[in-house]
Amino acid sequence: MKVQLRWFVFVIILQVFFEVKSQAQQVGQVLPEWKEGFMDIHHINTGGGNATFFILPDGTTLLIDAGALDPTEPRTRSPRNTRVKPDTTRQPGEWIARYVSNTLAFRATDKALDYAMLTHFHDDHMGAVSSISRRSKQGPFKLTGITEVGEYLPIRKMIDRGWPDYNFPKTLDDEMIGNYKSFLDWHSKNKGMKVEKAAPGKNSQITLLRNPQKYADLFEIRNIAANGEVWTGVGNVVRQQFPELKSLSPQQFPSENMCSVAVRVSYGKFDYFSGGDLPGVLRAGMPSWQDMETPVAKAVGQVDVHILDHHGNRDSQNEFFLQTLQPRVMVIPVWSSDHPGHDVLDRMYSQNVYPGERDVFATDMLEANKLVIGELLGRLKSDSGHVVVRVAPGGDRYQVYVLDDRNEERRIKSIHGPYLSR
Repeated sequence: MKVQLRWFVFVIILQVFFEVKSQAQQVGQVLPEWKEGFMDIHHINTGGGNATFFILPDGTTLLIDAGALDPTEPRTRSPRNTRVKPDTTRQPGEWIARYVSNTLAFRATDKALDYAMLTHFHDDHMGAVSSISRRSKQGPFKLTGITEVGEYLPIRKMIDRGWPDYNFPKTLDDEMIGNYKSFLDWHSKNKGMKVEKAAPGKNSQITLLRNPQKYADLFEIRNIAANGEVWTGVGNVVRQQFPELKSLSPQQFPSENMCSVAVRVSYGKFDYFSGGDLPGVLRAGMPSWQDMETPVAKAVGQVDVHILDHHGNRDSQNEFFLQTLQPRVMVIPVWSSDHPGHDVLDRMYSQNVYPGERDVFATDMLEANKLVIGELLGRLKSDSGHVVVRVAPGGDRYQVYVLDDRNEERRIKSIHGPYLSR
C-alpha cells in the first residue's frame, strides 16, 4: 500500500513539474493558433465595450457584440473610463476586426464571420455614431462598432433582437439604430448578408457549418432569452417574463438591458453562458418581473465559464443566479470604474452563495475601482488583457490564457488551468 501511495505521489509531482515547465515555456510566446476540434473563446479588450469572438470546434466563427463608445464624450475621456487598446490610432471596431483577422491568420482566405450577434442596442455592445465616425467606402452608413467590423470582414449572418421592425418595446429610431439599419440594408442587398431576429428556445439558429456531423452529439448553441422570452428548458418552448405592454405605461416598459439576447454554448461537458446586460438585482420598489437573471438561470443550469451580465454592474449576478450557474471561471468585461460593483464581487467570491473554487479575470480593471474596492480585487487572477478560453477537443477540459493587449502580437501573459469541465 505504501509503495502504491509513493508511486501515486511521484506521478502527481511529475505531472505538476511538466505542467509548470510547459507553462513557463509558453508565457511570453504568441498564443498558438486554433486547431480543429478545439473551441476558442476570445474576450477582446479594446476599452470600448464588449466583443467576444468564438472559433467553434469545426472552424465556424461567431462574434458576439462589438462595442465602441463615443470618443468625443467627456465621460469617455475621463478617468472613469478605460482607454482604447492597443492605442487611439484606430477605433474599437477596426481593432476588433484586426484581432479577428490576425487570429484567423492560419486561413489564407475566407477570414469571414459566419455569424455576428448583438445582445442588445447599447453603444458599448454595438457602437456609437460620433462626430469623428468615418463614412463607409461601401454604403451609406458610418463606421463604428459592428458596422466597422463589417467594413473589414464579411459577415454572413447577422442576428439581433429587433429585426426587421425594431419596435419592441417601443420604436427604436435614434441615430445609432438608423446607422445600423442602413448597414444591414446595404450588406443584405449587396453582399448577401442574412439578417435574423434572435429566436429564444431555438438551438438551430447558430450551428456548425464546416463539419457539423463530426460534432453532432457534442455541440450546441441554445438561445436562452431575448425580448423577455425565456426558454423553459423543454423542447423549444418559451414563456414571456414581461407583462403585456398594454398593462404598462411607457415609463414602465422593459429597459434595453432587460431585452438582452442570452445564449448558452455547450461542447461536450463544457458550458459557457453569455447574457448581455441582463439585470437580476431589483431597484427599490421595482416589480419582480424586471429580474431577468432568475428565470434565465433556471433554464441555463450549471456552467463552466460565464462572462458577467452587465459588466458586473450593481444590478447583476444575483444570489440565485450564481447559486444555479456556479461558474468555475468568470470574465469581467470592464470599461467603467463601476465594473464590477463591490457587492457583486462579494457575491461572486462568497462560499455561502456556492462552494468551491472560482477564478475571476478582468479585461481592464481601472485604478479608481482598485482604490475603492481594495483587497478583494487582489483575488483576481488577472486584471488586464484579452481573456481567451481554449476548450480541448471533446470539451472535457479547458485552459485560460491572458494575452497582452498593448499591441497586436497576442503574447501570453499568464496561463491558468487546465480545468475539468463539469
